[in-house]
Amino acid sequence: MGTLFENYEQQYSVLTADITAQIGQLTASVTKDRRQLISNIEKHVEEAQELLEQMDLEVREVPENTKRQRCKTKLDCYRAELKRLTLEYIKARSVKQSAFGYDSADDLNDIRISNDQKQRLLDNSERVERTGKKLEEGYRVVLETQDIGTQVLQNLSEQRETIQRSRARLRDTNEELGRASRIMNTMIMRAIQQKVVLFTIGVCFIVAISIALYVGFTQ
Repeated sequence: MGTLFENYEQQYSVLTADITAQIGQLTASVTKDRRQLISNIEKHVEEAQELLEQMDLEVREVPENTKRQRCKTKLDCYRAELKRLTLEYIKARSVKQSAFGYDSADDLNDIRISNDQKQRLLDNSERVERTGKKLEEGYRVVLETQDIGTQVLQNLSEQRETIQRSRARLRDTNEELGRASRIMNTMIMRAIQQKVVLFTIGVCFIVAISIALYVGFTQ
């Protein structure tokens, strides 16, 4: 991106240099080559505006950092410079016919349409600025939407981790309950066995006593 932006900068510098030189020629010109100069300047101004739009698009591809801010600052300076050159051109373009002593009606008509040309150039400049602001606003909304989406995904990821931890704890609890249940069953079985043994011993003891008593009384 940086290489492409720098390439646009070089093209823009060449264009503005040509515009500046041609405005100087237009201001000093008293010949009929003014029409050619005017045509060239307007063409170059339009090309410069297109380059600014391209640079603006390239700046939006740069991540939010110092480099992007530096490119935006340059772009603002280039826009201000082009607007200044446009106003200089309008001023040089609007010079009255008497200042040059034109004899041709075509030259006079050429001067009379200067207000329309001026308005058109100003409208173009304002349109470029409005377009840039709209693009900036749209890009800001996209960044905000992206931030919200990132936060939502982050929250979902955290909730997923919480659910997974809860499930893991639930599995551990179930395993502990299973072990406890088995231990309780074992203890109950042992208690029953002990009772059966004690009952058997008690019965045997009673039988032995009974036999002993019977033998004693019969003798």
